[in-house]
Formats: sequence, C-alpha cells, structure tokens
Amino acid sequence: MTKNLFLGIDISTTGAKALLMDATGAVVTTATTALPLSTPKPLWSEQDPHDWWNGIVKSIRQALQQADATGDDVTAIGLTGQMHGLTLLDKDGNVLRPAILWNDQRTGAQCDEIRARVGKARFIQITGNDALTGFTAPKILWVRENEPEIYARGAHILLPKDYVRYKLTGDYAADKADSAGTILFDVKARDWSPEVLEKLEIPREWLPKTYEGPEVTGVISAEAAALTGLKAGTPVVGGGGDQAAGAVGVGAVEVGIVGLVLGTSGVVFASTDAPYIEKDGLLHAFCHAVPGAWHLMGVMLSAAGSLQWHRDTLAPGVSFDDLLAPAADIPAGAEGLFFLPYLTGERTPYPDPLARAGFIGLTLRHALPHLTRAVLEGVAFGLRDSMELVKGAGLGEIKQIRVSGGGAKSPLWRQILADVIGSELVTVNTTEGGAFGAALLAAVGAGVWKTVPEACRATIKVVSATAPQPAQVKVYNDLYPLYRGLYPALKPTFDAVG
Repeated sequence: MTKNLFLGIDISTTGAKALLMDATGAVVTTATTALPLSTPKPLWSEQDPHDWWNGIVKSIRQALQQADATGDDVTAIGLTGQMHGLTLLDKDGNVLRPAILWNDQRTGAQCDEIRARVGKARFIQITGNDALTGFTAPKILWVRENEPEIYARGAHILLPKDYVRYKLTGDYAADKADSAGTILFDVKARDWSPEVLEKLEIPREWLPKTYEGPEVTGVISAEAAALTGLKAGTPVVGGGGDQAAGAVGVGAVEVGIVGLVLGTSGVVFASTDAPYIEKDGLLHAFCHAVPGAWHLMGVMLSAAGSLQWHRDTLAPGVSFDDLLAPAADIPAGAEGLFFLPYLTGERTPYPDPLARAGFIGLTLRHALPHLTRAVLEGVAFGLRDSMELVKGAGLGEIKQIRVSGGGAKSPLWRQILADVIGSELVTVNTTEGGAFGAALLAAVGAGVWKTVPEACRATIKVVSATAPQPAQVKVYNDLYPLYRGLYPALKPTFDAVG
C-alpha cells in the first residue's frame, strides 16, 4: 500500500529543500542541500542553475530515504522558490549564463528605461508594480545591452523554480503568482502583457505558459525519475513564488488574514479577491497562488537580517537568546535611540537601493542592550510602514495577523511588533513556509481538498497569540512619526554617499 505523500520543493537562495507531507497535512520529513551564491562584482548576485538541480536531486533522494518511501509513494509535487531570478536558456534548454537573482542591484539604468518606454503610471497599472532592480524584466534588458552575444542565443526565460520544473518534466511552464513578479505580467488578466512585451521588445515565445497554483503543468519524465527516485508520470502542479507559497503555508489565503514574515527580509502579505493596485506602486500587487485571487505585499529587505548583522558585528559568538535577554529590560524607545534598518537599501515604502542603515540618537548612556532593543524596534517600525499602506488600501477589516519566520521565534520581538503595530499577532502550527505551501498546492491539485482555503483550514491551526500592551502602544505611537522623519531627513546624505 502506497503512503500517499506530497512533495514540496523549495529553491531558495540558500538551499534546495524537499518536504514530504502526508494526506492529513502532517510533515513527514524535510531535507535541504546548501546552495552557493556568487557576487562576482559589486551589486551583483548570481547562482548557477545547475546547482539548483543537483541540490534538489540530492534533497529529494534524502527525503525519500528518511521517510522510508519510494517514488511510488509520492502522489503529486508542488514547487516554490526565490522570485524574480532570470534564468536564460537557449533553444535546446541549455543555460546561457548564471542566473541573475532577486537581490541583484545592477539594473538601475534599465529600470529607468522601462519607465521611459512604457510610462511609469501606465506600467504600474498593467503590472501592479514600479520597475525596480529586484524584478526580472530589467535583468533581461541588462543582458541584451551588456551581453548581446548571449542574448542573441536566448530562446527561453524561466524563474528559478521553473528551471527545476523544466528539468523534472521537460516542460517550459510557470505559475501565475511567480510570473507576476517578473513585471512582464498583466496582473489583472493573469497572463503576460502584450503591451509591455512589445514596448520592451521581449519575444513572447521566450516566455512559458502559465498555470494556477494547484493546476497540473506536467509530469515527471523518465530521465528525472532515474535521477531523483521519483516515479515517471507523477503530476507536477504550478506552485507559487516563495511569498505566495509561504502565505499558503501559514493560511494567509483569505481576505482579512494578513501574513507577516520576519525572516532575513520582512514581508507584510494581504490576500485580495480583486487586483488592487497602489497608484504609486509602493505596495507590490501580484497574483496569488490561490486560483482567482491576488495579493498586496510590502517588503523590507533587512528584517531579521538586521539582527543577524547586529549580532555578527557587535556580539560575535553570542547566542541570539543571550543577546536579546538584556534588551527586554530596556524601556520602549531604547532611551531615545533609533535604528534605520536599510542595510541593503529598501523596497517598501522607499524603493531606494541607496538607502542606508544607521543608529540615530546615540549617547554615552547607550550600551549593547540599547542597540539591540533599537534594532528590534527599528525593524518593527519598518514593518509598520508596510502595514499602514495595507490598512490604507481599502481592503476591509484585518481580522488576524499571522506572524512567521525565524525572528518570530523571539517572544520579545513578537511583543514589540504587536505593540508597534497595535494589533494582536498569532503564530500557527506550521513552520515550514513555502515548501509546506507547495505541498498543500500539490494535494489540492490531486483532489485531497477541493480548494486551497479548504486545505489551509484543515491543516493550519493557531497555537499562540501576542496581544498589544496599551501603555507600550502609546509610547510607540508617539515615536513612530519621529522614525518616519528620519529617512526623508537623511536621503540627501544617502544619495551623496551613493
């Protein structure tokens, strides 16, 4: 008797992860293979797509072994992964150059070119987003302008997880949520934009067919089966980009349930039942991995990454628990000390790659616990920026905020977030994020549940709640305008420093 397992594949920037889930939604096992990252020049960030494939082959085999399972036990497969990365292939499916990743910052000039060709306001209305360096479209223009001999051989454009899909199935296919993140998508029509492609002179035939998150895109090939241990003919569903699949993984799939991710980057994720577009593009508007749904998203680039930097730089070797413990005794506001969390530039609400981090208000009274507290509060203020934009988008009542990510393991940080945002935060029983969401999408595609919300309601439960403290809320409400004034005051300096 087969085990009826569902495989979620996650190609992140740091690892190729395979997760096996059973038909009740219980995680059976996970396996992750670390992935190398290349930064050959300043502002550049690249990976070799072959590393994604080799890594996931290893992880799939390891997960099957750990679960005492075979390919016959896997009923369906879903994929997720880092968004926006450009994987350029020739007509035979061969990789032409290293993939240019989501955190690559080389394409400022190409973003200006996109705005000039399409018109900024028109571009935002079509794609739901401004042209920013992280997205895929400007990377395509960069290759065309800087590596014309490589561009001339191009025939297929895939996102990172969809290169792995191609290796698994032989099909050039993508899901609609991840594809929206290329900013070549008409987010309202849920398909590639003929107008944008024409004005940017990008061939339509280079882009894959797109599918909804639970929709079957192909099946495992005999060649991939031999390498991975999976069974040839096993269906593969669309899946979603890491943020959309991660939202599925915590149940942020219905209007009123907001996801707040406190990972290396920070994300505020709000599902919508229509394509709401913020007129200035300050919030990202993408298709959801849920069929017929969309989402708004605010992104800060250095959330838990700010705490990681703080620890590694000022307290190397100290555990995070030991670092945070004394910060709990520091009063809200860190005695006048602020931290701007723009260590790698910023996306929301300031789409500015030149934004810089800083401690503001240092005095002789301030010691390491004050700096730690200020980092926690600065990240919380940054996430409030996105939350305020979501609240102002007119989506209706926010019924629940579900917090996840490595930083959310800290009770102190959860309390500071609740106090800064002024809302209760809850955690849920699922902690595997996008890989779990991809497995749920596979199970929906296989008919275990009829809809994605039904699957989430059946498997995801609230396990804890952190309520805001009225006295602390008042302190942070008084401090927030001061925090908001820091970026405008310092922007001329950021621009001058470059």
